[in-house]
Parts: sequence; C-alpha cells; structure tokens
Amino acid sequence: MLEKLQYYFEFPIVRYALIVGLLVSLCSSLLGVTLVLKRFSFIGDGLSHVAFGAMAVATVTGITRQMLIILPITVISAVLILRTGRNTKIRGDASTAMISVGALAIGYMLINMFSKSANVAGDVCSTLFGSTSILSLQKKEVILCIVLSMIVLCIFVLFYNKIFAVTFDENFSKATGINADIYNLIIAVITAIIIVLAMSLVGSLLISALIIFPSITAMRIFRSFKSVIICSAITAVFCAGTGFLISLLCGTPVGATIVTVNIFVFFVFCIISGFSGTKK
Repeated sequence: MLEKLQYYFEFPIVRYALIVGLLVSLCSSLLGVTLVLKRFSFIGDGLSHVAFGAMAVATVTGITRQMLIILPITVISAVLILRTGRNTKIRGDASTAMISVGALAIGYMLINMFSKSANVAGDVCSTLFGSTSILSLQKKEVILCIVLSMIVLCIFVLFYNKIFAVTFDENFSKATGINADIYNLIIAVITAIIIVLAMSLVGSLLISALIIFPSITAMRIFRSFKSVIICSAITAVFCAGTGFLISLLCGTPVGATIVTVNIFVFFVFCIISGFSGTKK
C-alpha cells in the first residue's frame, strides 16, 4: 500500500490535487460554520449551480481561461442572492433556488446544444461530480488556488470578531456600529470564491457537503464558536486527506470519496456525543 502511494505521489498532478483538496476543504470548513449558524447553508448549493452554468458558457464560447468568467459570475450571483434574499416578495431560500436551478438548467442546455465534445455526458458528469478534473490541474491553477485560499484565510482571521458578531446577532452588531451589510457581503464573496475552487475537487453537486459536514460534525461535541471553528477545520483537512488517499488506492471518485468520509466521521461524532452526554 505504501509503495503504491509512493508511486502515485511521484506524479506532480497527484501532489497538486492533494494541495488543492486540503486548502479548499480548510477554507470551506471555516466558512461553513458561519453559514450553518446563519441558516444559510444552501447558498453553497445554489452558487455551485451558478458556477456550473458559467462553466458551460465558457466552454461553449471557447474561453480557455474559464476562471476569468466563472469567478466573476459566481461572485455577482452571491451578491444577488444576498440582496434578493432580503426582498419581502422573494425570501432567501426562494431566491437561492430560483437562481441555482435556472443556472443549472441553462448550463446543461447550452452544453447539449453547442458543445463540440464527443462525450457530452462524460463532461457533464465530471463537472457535476468532479470525477477526474482534480487530477488534471496545472501548476498555474494550483498557484491561483493557493493565492485565493490565503486571501480567504487572511480575511477570516482579520475580521474574525466582526464575523462572529454578525453571525450570532446581526441586529445587535448594527446597534454597536458594525456595518453588518459589508460583512455579509464579504461572507457572500468568500463563499463564491470557495465554490469556484471546490468545483474541481468534488464537482458542482457535492460542494455543499464540504461546507456543511465539517461544521455540523464539530457542533455535535463542541459549543463555543472558536472550538467549533478549530474542530471543523481539523475534521475537514483530515477527511479531505483520507478521502483522497482512499480514492487513489481504491480507484473511487475523489469528490464522492471525500464526502463519504465526511459522512462517516459525522456519525462517529454523533456516537461520541451520545456516549459523552453532550447536549444536542
């Protein structure tokens, strides 16, 4: 087994995939705690569908640097979801569903109508579930991922206190002089960046798992915000690394394997929580 792993890690694409997987999982776990506590978990699912639609547009139009179109569109959509979610006529969950389902449908239609690929179904499956794209990363894409991940981590650390305040009591935050709208916007933009980075790891349909599972797993045992953040980050990195290694050894899809490990760890924490008598 060790010899097999050593053989695989001789290839740069495998090392690139592991680096991206760990960074994306770490960023997703940090943001996931805030989104879960604000009851806005499905923004990740909605934006992943938007990213799929943007990718379809980039593919059809022949744009080689797809990040240039996917990232701006996803960020704009995150802002739109945030704004329309406050509309009394279109509630937050309805606006997320409306934008995500619309983008997914349009993207799939464009790929089927204009794609020049001989294997349209395979391309769509790879995009939705991230079955092979993580193992086709180039060095410049890895560098971009590292830079964006560092930006996300720095923003989270620098504005930790403000994000904490906005997460738990937005009205009180406004009363104390914190511009909650600005920090909600920052959270939305960071979410969009993470979604775009995670597409190559787990695909569009499984991105929400990276955001939700580490945070709700940590909440099974820990109660303080800081403890949940730390545990969520450790859990996410462990699950990403373990899932990646299992996928290499067993030949299973990377994204699905990582999510499966997350599910397994969640149930382990549930059992530990039950035995320890942690209040749910």
